[in-house]
Amino acid sequence: MLALSFVTGTEPGKWFERFRERTTHGELLATGSDDPLTELLDARATLTLLRLPEARLTDELRRDLHVVTLYSETPGIALPKDSELTLLDRLTPADIDGEIIHYDGTDATAVRDALPVVAANVGVVIAPRPLLKVLSRKQIEHREYDSPDHRPTEIALVWRRADDSEAIQDFVGIAKGRTVNSSRQAAPKRSAREKALAKQARRGDAPPKRAGRGGGRRRR
Repeated sequence: MLALSFVTGTEPGKWFERFRERTTHGELLATGSDDPLTELLDARATLTLLRLPEARLTDELRRDLHVVTLYSETPGIALPKDSELTLLDRLTPADIDGEIIHYDGTDATAVRDALPVVAANVGVVIAPRPLLKVLSRKQIEHREYDSPDHRPTEIALVWRRADDSEAIQDFVGIAKGRTVNSSRQAAPKRSAREKALAKQARRGDAPPKRAGRGGGRRRR
């Protein structure tokens, strides 16, 4: 069984469906978490979907882990629904000068705790936009936040090197966009005769007969 913990703000459901449809590795146990790294380190998960940067993911710890980056997230800002700032599609630090910033970071639990205050029409929260999208309530809107101090975050699959398996590699391949017809290994090169036989098989032709060593005897 493959146990996967995915960080809040990611929506990997389509990968789960493809893994179950395309492989025969058995059950996939997938759970959302505000802190999937702890579940990996505690061996409650064999594979995790993390948000980077992650301060606890030190160089020393990385030596025991595989880390495969999948995609980037745009920085975002959560605003009260009635705020005039919602008239803008993208905000900058100058736009929120004087606003109370209740939280600025990537911790899902902290974002979850700060958003109710924004919903009460007070201040803003700065966090990865996909995370804000998942956690925002009806009284909150979110916009892209363009600031030189806020780089895009990254979503990565992380697992222990000691736990590496065909099941994990197949899931990683699906997450990276591998199709049902693709393979992790390059197809072996075929000889000219093998290519000709394959072409004839596709057309339904019979394979060519090979002449005998001495040739046939002519009839008079």
